Amino acid sequence: MTALNRQAWSELSSTEKEAVMQDLASKLPQGFQFQGLQTFQRYGVTNETGIFTYKEAEFVFVPGNQVTLGWESWDQGMDEATREDLLETLGEYDIEDADQYLRDQMSPVREAAIGAMLVERAARSAGWQQVPLQDLPLLDEPEIEEELTKFRASTYSKYEQYQHFRLVRQEEDIRLFLFNEDLTWEQAVADVHNEGFSLLTEEEWEYIYGGGCRTLFPWGDSFDYKMKVKHFEELVEEDDSREYDLSLPNAFGLLFDGDPYQYEWTIREGELMPKGGDGGSLICGGSGLVVGYLPVAAYFRDSYFEELDWEEIMGHLWYRRIVRL
Repeated sequence: MTALNRQAWSELSSTEKEAVMQDLASKLPQGFQFQGLQTFQRYGVTNETGIFTYKEAEFVFVPGNQVTLGWESWDQGMDEATREDLLETLGEYDIEDADQYLRDQMSPVREAAIGAMLVERAARSAGWQQVPLQDLPLLDEPEIEEELTKFRASTYSKYEQYQHFRLVRQEEDIRLFLFNEDLTWEQAVADVHNEGFSLLTEEEWEYIYGGGCRTLFPWGDSFDYKMKVKHFEELVEEDDSREYDLSLPNAFGLLFDGDPYQYEWTIREGELMPKGGDGGSLICGGSGLVVGYLPVAAYFRDSYFEELDWEEIMGHLWYRRIVRL
């Protein structure tokens, strides 16, 4: 359908867009419901799109497009502060050619035809599964029950025991997550497909994350030092209670974690290609803000992820279900 193309979609009136979404809803798998149109604006791009629900999850309509993806040269160029930060860090590792270093970290420039799709707004954990607190007595986990009692009396927002359980406070509620140590790559993929969904390809993820931008980051070639980002909270005022900037909805209305310690799951040539992070390797290595946050660049590829086992990745791996239209 031509209207599902990004250019044609942008030229429709709100009334016409709603009619297209209503028609689409009638053809979707059972359980999908159209909730209405919503407008999102980020990094100078505005997009009005359709919001759908499926059970308790939200999905966003993303129009298709013919786009150029990947990075090899500057569109705008870094500002002085960003380049100084970059060169200072690279100098500590005796890396002289900064531009070549960046090219080596990014996916190659290529053309891609991206089809229209419904994309889950928020990614979900591959390795952690939420369990209702009322089911806790059935699990025979006295250690978790003991820690839950302590957690209730504390002011902590989160408590975790590595690859065992996680407690998260969300306003007045406490949520329990258990680590699924028996989950395999094959079973995880099968579970998504058996639900009637697909996983994003690397090209699809780069498009929904960067929108086809030709800059290093979705917002430009320079780092915005006014942003509030995770792991560098000392750069903002102590009483800065605003949300992390990279966790806000993008122009498609999609939510990304914006945390280099986390990965998003995509598929490249039939294999896992994690995007959006490097497991925190660069930050842990003592790099500065710019290099530490290179993994959130639009086209970053972690060149070392193949050295990790599935069991090491899945605790930091997130995925979002899609329906290709």
